[in-house]
Amino acid sequence: MKRILFIFSILFMFLTGVQAQPKISFEKESQDLGYVLWRSPVTVTYNFTNTGDKPLVISNVTSSCGCISVDWTKAPVPAGGKGKVSAVFDAEAIGHFYKEIGVYCNASSMPVYLDFNGEVTADAKNYSFTHPYAFGAIRLDKEEIEFDNVNKGDKPQFVINVANNSSKAYSPVLMHLPPYLTATANPETLGKGKNGTITVTLDTEKLPKLGITRTSVYLSRFLGDKVGSENEIPVSVILLPDFSGMTEQQKNNPPEISVSEKNLEFLNLHPGQRKYKNVVITNTGKSDLQIQDLQVFNIALAVSLKKTVLKPGESTKMKITVLSENLSRVKGTPRVLMITNDPKKPSVTIRVKAKIKQP
Repeated sequence: MKRILFIFSILFMFLTGVQAQPKISFEKESQDLGYVLWRSPVTVTYNFTNTGDKPLVISNVTSSCGCISVDWTKAPVPAGGKGKVSAVFDAEAIGHFYKEIGVYCNASSMPVYLDFNGEVTADAKNYSFTHPYAFGAIRLDKEEIEFDNVNKGDKPQFVINVANNSSKAYSPVLMHLPPYLTATANPETLGKGKNGTITVTLDTEKLPKLGITRTSVYLSRFLGDKVGSENEIPVSVILLPDFSGMTEQQKNNPPEISVSEKNLEFLNLHPGQRKYKNVVITNTGKSDLQIQDLQVFNIALAVSLKKTVLKPGESTKMKITVLSENLSRVKGTPRVLMITNDPKKPSVTIRVKAKIKQP
């Protein structure tokens, strides 16, 4: 009999220990913030109650991006007690957003996920800051379209934020789209002072070739608009080589490209001045390095390359010259791009910052 009572007492203590545990219950696990003003940080607070019967301890809170800073009740929350988790969203990026934070505590072996959503918008008078590129009364946040390092079969998207600073309704349209690009505006019509997006989708299957493809599209600023340099938007696509057919020997003995500099600065140039710098390219790999394609992305740069095939250990010089007389006509970032047979670095970009000295 004593043995039976002892077993029951042990079982009772075990069940009591299992049942006694903290439980976190949030008032809201999801919040819609609606419209948030650009660069006006907003704090989202999630209140909770410990509905369990043991102290609740939050050990960590994580966020889905660096745009969020988090805080939480650090002290143990007794049974029936209350606490909070807060997230500060920096609102630095224009457009719709959906963010998550994960709460790690002793009430569960898995994190409890909380989320919030909304749209960051700009007041019309601030569009010059959020959408710095003017196309007449229409403003964009980007002046070029770049699809860098895409693979065959991909269908990547590039989003342009657009704002209507005109006095009438406006329908964003991109003209002269090549067969491999499509564009969709959301919404299709922007009212006076309103903003939206243009989403450009690339169909890599329709690209004419591997390597670098360049073209231009044109923003229609009003009904019946024509194409010209004033509404031109340069487009660049880098379709990477396919290395899936490499043999084991080729995989074990690949070429490797090394460049002495990837960012060049030409500051305080005089009008009409031409200045150059050399970039040293070296093959640090075990087989021949081939520079298969080389392109300059605007008319303010001139490039010369002595050799396009480098044996292991061999180097060559690339001469990059800035033509300051063309800087005023440049759209986008001056850069030089190479396509190589290095499987780890099939594309290499050298960016150039050039400015004319102000009088």
